[in-house]
Amino acid sequence: MSHHTLADPHTPVRIILVGAGAMGKNWLGALTRSPDAEVVGLVDLNLEAATEALGEYGLGHLPVDTSVSALARRTGAQAVVNVTVPVAHHPVSTEALFAGLPVLCEKPIAPTVATALSLAGAAEASGQLLMTSQSRRHYRAIEELRHGVRGLGRLGDASTLFAKAPHFGGFRDEMDHVLLVDMAIHAFDAARYLLDRDPVAVYCEEYNPAWSWYAGAASASAIFEFTDGVRYVYHGSWCTPGQETSWNGSWRIGGEHGTATWDGDGSPVVENTAGAVGELPAHLAEEIDYPEEINGSLAEFIAALRDGHVPATEVHANILSLAMVEAAVASAETGRRIALADVLTQARLDALAAEQRADIRALLARDAGVTLPA
Repeated sequence: MSHHTLADPHTPVRIILVGAGAMGKNWLGALTRSPDAEVVGLVDLNLEAATEALGEYGLGHLPVDTSVSALARRTGAQAVVNVTVPVAHHPVSTEALFAGLPVLCEKPIAPTVATALSLAGAAEASGQLLMTSQSRRHYRAIEELRHGVRGLGRLGDASTLFAKAPHFGGFRDEMDHVLLVDMAIHAFDAARYLLDRDPVAVYCEEYNPAWSWYAGAASASAIFEFTDGVRYVYHGSWCTPGQETSWNGSWRIGGEHGTATWDGDGSPVVENTAGAVGELPAHLAEEIDYPEEINGSLAEFIAALRDGHVPATEVHANILSLAMVEAAVASAETGRRIALADVLTQARLDALAAEQRADIRALLARDAGVTLPA
C-alpha cells in the first residue's frame, strides 16, 4: 500500500512517543540515539510518569499530554511511535492516522486479527503508513541466515526451540496463552521471513507445567504447514530454567542442498552440499553499523517515510504473523488443525461487524466480498 512521504527527507523526523512505561523508556533511548529522529513530546494517561520518563533522558522540558492529536497540534509532530499496551494499540494508532500522522507501533499490531484488519483499513483510508515493530527481524545474523537459506534449494522443514524462564511480574503472569500471544509471534514472524513463504495451517498444543508461575499456558508445541508443503515446528517454554536458549530461540532449516542452523546469538552456520551459497551482500559482509532490534525498526520506519517504500512489516503484511498466533491458539483450544484462511475469513467478518467508521467499513466489505446495503 502506498503512503504519504515527508516533504523534507533530510531533517530529523519530529516524533511523538505514546507510552511512558518500561518499553516506552526503551524507545526513548532508541529515539534519542537516532540522528534521524527528534522527540517532540510524550503522551500518557499518567502525565507525571510521562514527565519523569522524559526527565531520565534530559528531555524534561518537552510537553506531555493525554491526547495524541492535541499534542501533535502543539508540537508540529510528523509521526508517532505507539508503545501502549496491546488493547490501546487500535484507538491510539487510529487517532494518530486520521490526524495525518504515520505510526510505528509495538507488536502485536493489535490484540486480534479482526482489530488488525480494522487498522489496515484505517491506514488505507488515511493514506498514512502503519508499521509494526517486529524488532527481532532486525539482526545482522538473521539476514545472514536468510541469505544462506536461499541457497539450500527446495526447503523441507524448519524448527525453533525456545526456552527461557523470566519472572516478569505484572500483566504477563495473568495472561491467557501467555507464550503464544506475547512471545511466539517473534518466531512465527521470523519463520515467514526466513522461509519466504506464507502459512497455510497449524496444529498446536499448549500446556502449563506444574511448577509454572504463569496463570496461562507457558509452554507450547506447534506444527505449521507453509506453502510448497514446507513444515515449521515451534517448541517453546517460558518456565524452563537452565540451559536457556537465546531470546531468538535456536533454529534449524533443512533443504535439498543442506542445512542452516543458528543459535540465536552468533553467526549462522550453513552446510551446503551443492557448493558455496554466494557472497554475502555488502551491507552484511562489511563491518558497518547495522541497527538491530528496535533501532532497526525505527531506521526502517524513517526510511519508508522518506522514500515511500512499503516496509516488510507494514500492517497488511504483518497480519499473517498475527493470524499464525490466533490460529495456534484456536488449535490449542479445540484440538483441531486450523486453516489460516478460515481464521482470516472469520476475522474479516468480525471486523466488519464491529467497525464504526463508514470509510473503513467499505474497505473491509470489499476485502470480505460483502456488499453493504445502500
